[in-house]
Amino acid sequence: MNIDNLKSQMRKGMLEFCVLLILRRGDAYASEMIARLKEAHLIVMEGTLYPLLTRLKNDGLLAYRWEESLQGPPRKYYSITPLGLEFLGQLQASWDEISNSVNLLLANPPIITPITPKPLRLKD
Repeated sequence: MNIDNLKSQMRKGMLEFCVLLILRRGDAYASEMIARLKEAHLIVMEGTLYPLLTRLKNDGLLAYRWEESLQGPPRKYYSITPLGLEFLGQLQASWDEISNSVNLLLANPPIITPITPKPLRLKD
């Protein structure tokens, strides 16, 4: 089993939650979200983020607006909608449940029972 592949799948599964968490704090454009995700050690490529943002917008969880930029072309700023906030609350509850379950397992060290070999019986 490839641990890097598993870590990548886990990150992708959490990306929607993390994007909504970022936008809960205020509007942001894609490059800004990528920078925040990288700061949190969740490395994301633009090719992964843009389809997710489009899907979240189409689902009514995000909205966007265009703003002129002093440094280059206009920027598309994303914001979380009331429906997005409601969905984020559901994701938070799911995260808390999963996190508590995993932490419970981590807090209880395994009980290792030694295996005692049975004596061999020789045939007469």
